Amino acid sequence: MKYADEFRDPEAVNTVLSEIERIIDEIGATADQPIHIMEICGGHTHAIFRYGLDKLTPEGLEFIHGPGCPVCVLPMARVDECVELAERPEVIFTTFGDAVRVPGTKKSLLQAKADGADIRIVYSPLDALELARQNPDREVVFFALGFETTTPSTALCVQQAAQEKISNFSLFCNHITVPPPIKVLLDDPYMKLDGFVGPGHVSMVIGLEPYEFIARDYNKPIIVAGFEPVDLLQSVMMVLEQIKSGQAKVENQYARIVPDQGNPVSIAACEDVYERRESFEWRGLGEIDESGLKIREKYASFDAERKFGIGYGQASRVVEEPEGCRCGDVMTGRIKPIQCEQFGKGCTPERPLGALMVSSEGACAAYYQYGGVRPDLEPAV
Repeated sequence: MKYADEFRDPEAVNTVLSEIERIIDEIGATADQPIHIMEICGGHTHAIFRYGLDKLTPEGLEFIHGPGCPVCVLPMARVDECVELAERPEVIFTTFGDAVRVPGTKKSLLQAKADGADIRIVYSPLDALELARQNPDREVVFFALGFETTTPSTALCVQQAAQEKISNFSLFCNHITVPPPIKVLLDDPYMKLDGFVGPGHVSMVIGLEPYEFIARDYNKPIIVAGFEPVDLLQSVMMVLEQIKSGQAKVENQYARIVPDQGNPVSIAACEDVYERRESFEWRGLGEIDESGLKIREKYASFDAERKFGIGYGQASRVVEEPEGCRCGDVMTGRIKPIQCEQFGKGCTPERPLGALMVSSEGACAAYYQYGGVRPDLEPAV
């Protein structure tokens, strides 16, 4: 397959690995004092483990898994509010499938569905809009979740609903943006970060400019990367080359997909429908200034928070993590999933404590599926 097979070529992988090893040796990084590179995107985390790149790269390189999974950084209070909306008798609650098993304080959306709530999995917000057309006597709410990758589709959907004057459709908006939490991590004196592998799909929408502060203000390199083995290894090599030469800039390894200026049509739609919240709560990171989006006043009738008096439209609710859950520490790179006492024991994909074990982009799910560290697969002594 063009644009896939050539980026999975074993010979190319070995060539880049040799270069990485050479640069690591020249830098003088070791297992005790490694270079710390954070892959921001959860899709990159899964690709690293799926292809075993963490085991192929030299010991002087350590991957730090960042907060790039939107389901994983969703606070439990927001899940509780989803359940509250879904259990209203007049509501058809629609969502992407990766959110239904994320636990709230009492139940997940999947459990709420089992209890009788009308919750439907859709593949696009346009599917939810079609449900609103078909059910004019019901309120259809779409769980708008995700980074800048998914924001254009919900913005265009709101514009379409406004054009058609569909009054029984709304979004429960939980869209968030990538750059603000990266700044929070860089300002944390306990974080050891030497460079970044930047998100590919997000950058396809927003381009490269939003990352300039990482290089300019913090002197850290960031390389926007694709998702195949050669993509990721080449991006790591480019980060290392900058570190070795004392440079810090934004580069685009994924140029076959990501335009440097992003997608102007998508950006325009998002700016028309959304504006930044003063702050938004992130699981493990707390409230982060201007990191979330809300629906503008001119589209207020499509805002589920306003329509149903829920979420940031009301008093905020702070919900503590379940006892023993260390999702926040994993998402901020402070620990690896296997360092959580509940990993693979009290927390499994079948019975998750936190979102990182549920989501298809969660670091804990990646370790459990690909990392070879599942307690239930350990050989008998």
